[in-house]
Amino acid sequence: QVQLVESGGGLVQAGGSLRLSCTASGSIFSINAMAWYRPAPGKQRELVAHITSGGNTNYADSVKGRFTISNDNAKNTVYLQMNSLKPEDTAVYYCKANLATVLATTLWYAYWGQGTQVTVSS
Repeated sequence: QVQLVESGGGLVQAGGSLRLSCTASGSIFSINAMAWYRPAPGKQRELVAHITSGGNTNYADSVKGRFTISNDNAKNTVYLQMNSLKPEDTAVYYCKANLATVLATTLWYAYWGQGTQVTVSS
């Protein structure tokens, strides 16, 4: 079993900051990458930020220069530092881990957290 737990969401005013955390636990063999998603206008989840276990990152254009993703491999944790928040950033943010379990060490599978609410007021 694998679980992802997010934390750090909340209510902030425009221009403020939040730091989201997501920790994966359970029968994990290795984590290839972790990422943050939020709903897109069409209700599909869009990629906000992505980081590999080696530290390579990429971001959605809408958050470049404002958000920073980082990881702590020893803790199976990913962070999203969100600065200069805008009302448009209001969403439920979901953590995803691309990992292999101890029962299938060569098979990558995506696991999702249940989300954490971020609300930015104007």
